[in-house]
Amino acid sequence: MKSPKKPARLILAGFLGLASDSASGIPKKILIFFLGGGFRACSGRNFIIIQSILGMLQRFLQGFHFFFQTFHMAAEELIDYCMAHGVNYYDTAYIYHGGQSEAFLGRALKKYPRESYFVADKFNVQAEPDFEKQFEEQLSRLQLDSIDFYLLHGMTDKLVSDYLDHGAPEYFLKQKKAGKIRYFGFSFHGSPEALRRILSRYPWDFVQIQLNYYDWFHGTAREQYEILREQNIPIMVMEPAHGGMLADLPGKGRETLLRLHPEASQASWAFRFLRTLPGIAVILSGMSKLEQVKDNIQTFSEPAALTEQELGAVEEVSALLHEMYAVPCTGCRYCCADCPQELDIPFLLAAYNEYRTGGEKDLSSWRLARLAALPEEKQPSACIGCGQCTAHCPQGLDVPAYMKEMAELM
Repeated sequence: MKSPKKPARLILAGFLGLASDSASGIPKKILIFFLGGGFRACSGRNFIIIQSILGMLQRFLQGFHFFFQTFHMAAEELIDYCMAHGVNYYDTAYIYHGGQSEAFLGRALKKYPRESYFVADKFNVQAEPDFEKQFEEQLSRLQLDSIDFYLLHGMTDKLVSDYLDHGAPEYFLKQKKAGKIRYFGFSFHGSPEALRRILSRYPWDFVQIQLNYYDWFHGTAREQYEILREQNIPIMVMEPAHGGMLADLPGKGRETLLRLHPEASQASWAFRFLRTLPGIAVILSGMSKLEQVKDNIQTFSEPAALTEQELGAVEEVSALLHEMYAVPCTGCRYCCADCPQELDIPFLLAAYNEYRTGGEKDLSSWRLARLAALPEEKQPSACIGCGQCTAHCPQGLDVPAYMKEMAELM
């Protein structure tokens, strides 16, 4: 695979400031609640009450439209800043932000010369098994004739057959030959054994894996990295800060890094660790604030490699985190899509991790007790143990077991 003329230094993941519901704060579910709950509440009442509620609803929608426009403007300003400072690779997907991410990105990049940026997009077999339909829809949303980097999205051991045995790779390789795809690869959340099997099936241009210093020392990331290096396949990195965990360390971990570099951000350590490893072509970074963009650009503008002393420090922090954290959730929210109870699983797991990292359990029990303020149907005890979340979890977490444990602790 030939390197593009301008190799990417950073990646903006998905919607930038609107990358996910939890990150953006966009009240998608609240809007649905107001629309549905509001009309149900006024059903059968007199016209004056209905008119009053409709007036309130109209004002709410006007306010929502204003905030939605504001979020879009803020995200577009981030893209403009990035384009002005050398960021040229933008990652999105069919399912991101309910399908809005691709359309937004297409509009935001429309004003720039096509050769000045690279777009990465993904086919998601669970969202729409018809790969031809999904691909054409993506081109339309992005307002592009071709996609630079195209991936099979979130390959796991269980999804290998769904992705590879029904004609999707052959179709996308044809699109590559036709010039509609420049480079074809896949993102992966599975075992090293499955990775080897997948690599043997097709001539992949690149592979995207979850890689960060926590998973390097306490997961299979190092083995996956070494497999790809053996086969000389360019590596794209996702979750460089493990869903933000490495950018917001607990006290002892933060102090370990501050002793060496008081001025450096915690996120910069995660990126510098990755830049120490050869063979990494791109590092994705989901940025929702201008300060994060500036900090990342500063990090990637300076000498990269960690010293032996610094490598020892991140290994120490990794060991500390492994001891402290109960659940290695990255907050991707894939688990939420098919939850019949519509639980905010990442939020609940974050509270559980806070409880686990809070020191004396009797003193930190308030971290779980605060969940009692949630409606009963949104608490951990509402989990019915169906396992839909685990089926979608890239980490393979046994979410129902954690929900059960939390319910017993509360």
